[in-house]
Amino acid sequence: MKVEYFIGIVPPEEYLERIEHFQRKWINQLGVEPHITLKAQGGLTADKKWIDKVQRACKDFKSFQVSLDKPKYFGDNILYLSVRSNSLHELHQKIVKEVSPSEVLIQQYFELDDFVAHLTLGKAQYGGNVSTGLSKKELKEMERLADIELTPYPQFEVNFIRVYELNNEKQRYEKYLDISLSN
Repeated sequence: MKVEYFIGIVPPEEYLERIEHFQRKWINQLGVEPHITLKAQGGLTADKKWIDKVQRACKDFKSFQVSLDKPKYFGDNILYLSVRSNSLHELHQKIVKEVSPSEVLIQQYFELDDFVAHLTLGKAQYGGNVSTGLSKKELKEMERLADIELTPYPQFEVNFIRVYELNNEKQRYEKYLDISLSN
């Protein structure tokens, strides 16, 4: 059984529901609630010793503002809402340094210098000759409609981060723990 964690930032409830409603036009089974990725899986091990380190990184980190913005792509197969926030990058770096995953994991998960804050809307993925995600055409349509249906893009206060754990039975990431930032 695979044990996996990652850390994200959750948008305000009403916008979270708006994004979920939007995504469900294309995706039946959402693998996780909409979130801004803060720290990928690398170094977040099954022994959970990293949780104290993440809490330590957050203890003195003040709440901060985040703005969601226009859709962009990673390559041509992952559509996301862009994110603007100086403090988010700072918190990302602080957490990665505390957890201290290997250089290989930092590169594998695009962390530190390669980190791009984002909220994923949809993906086109191909395993062999089978598409396990959306088609390129569906992604283009999703991008077009995001600019209509998800605007105005919100700005909001981040005062906690969420640790997600993979639920193997449901094949879905679920809330494991919320960690408060300093107020």
